[in-house]
Amino acid sequence: MEAILEKLKELQTRLLKIKALLNIESKIGREQELRAQMSAPDFWSNQEAAVKVGQEAEELATEIKQWAAIEQEIKETQEMAALAKLEATDDLTQELEKKTNFLEKDFSQLEFFSLFSGLHDRANAFVSIHAGTGGVDAQDWAQMLERMYLRFAERKDFKVEILDRNYGNEAGIKSVDLRISGAYVYGYLKSENGVHRLLRNSPFNADGLRQTSFALVEVIPEIADEGAVVIKDEDIRIDVFRSSGPGGQSVNTTDSAVRIVHIPSGITVSCQTERSQHQNKENAFKILRAKLNQRLLEEREAEEKKLKGGVQKAEWGKQIRSYFMYGNKLVKDHRSEYETSNVDAVLDGDLEPFMEAYLRFLKK
Repeated sequence: MEAILEKLKELQTRLLKIKALLNIESKIGREQELRAQMSAPDFWSNQEAAVKVGQEAEELATEIKQWAAIEQEIKETQEMAALAKLEATDDLTQELEKKTNFLEKDFSQLEFFSLFSGLHDRANAFVSIHAGTGGVDAQDWAQMLERMYLRFAERKDFKVEILDRNYGNEAGIKSVDLRISGAYVYGYLKSENGVHRLLRNSPFNADGLRQTSFALVEVIPEIADEGAVVIKDEDIRIDVFRSSGPGGQSVNTTDSAVRIVHIPSGITVSCQTERSQHQNKENAFKILRAKLNQRLLEEREAEEKKLKGGVQKAEWGKQIRSYFMYGNKLVKDHRSEYETSNVDAVLDGDLEPFMEAYLRFLKK
């Protein structure tokens, strides 16, 4: 029984540390503040802002409730163990051991959220995938990565919007832009930012020769417009064109697709999945603003010399992760050194172990 009590005491100590790290008390105050806003008579006068307030309040409520529930369970189990210490039976000891082990497991899952300490970890994210060197194989690889992230989002119950997709002529995709929304989306997906390398026997080669393919994944947080980035009319060029599907055929009879070129930075953004030109234009501006915000943040970090040496930018040159699909199959992250032989599970969206390993790597 002493061992159980010691384990519970350790859990309680860890709990208090994590609660302080996550500022749970301030989150309780924030939720109360949001609830007060929601009770105001004119709350729904701005529907878009009201939805955001409601969403934030629900996310905070869920997080607060989870920590309160496990804190109460630890307290109750400690009280049971203290009473049982006076007259412990084998059955009661086994029951308390089982309950304590379940508490440890539940706590470890919640403890994972303490790793989301980045400025924008709670934000939604724009995810762009670009096929690199490797021809048709690379385009197929880009589509495999797209499916991997769609499956991950499905597992986490995240919402996905496909903003733009350019198909390959023979197979796969040349690029795709996604908007993924939900709790801590950027916190999860920032680990995917960089070059992904695939090594396999090519299904597009009659001899099945071994092929190395690359794809670039860019993950950018969706940041609320706070006026930091100003997009001047004279700095952009807007083109409209017809949306295209696989093989390049037109899928719309009107010029609904939109391409925005930001001339000073050279950033180009396209959106073509909506039937409305206005909606495509709005989505394109969201991505452009996010990319300019990201560039501004990186410039500030560089100036303040706060960039960590182990964190790689999403650019060509060095892969962050390799996927070996021949011989002894393996997926290995080159930053955290985490690896697994279950390639199929990873490609089916089982990415949390890689994400946790990366977040722990950032803490070193």
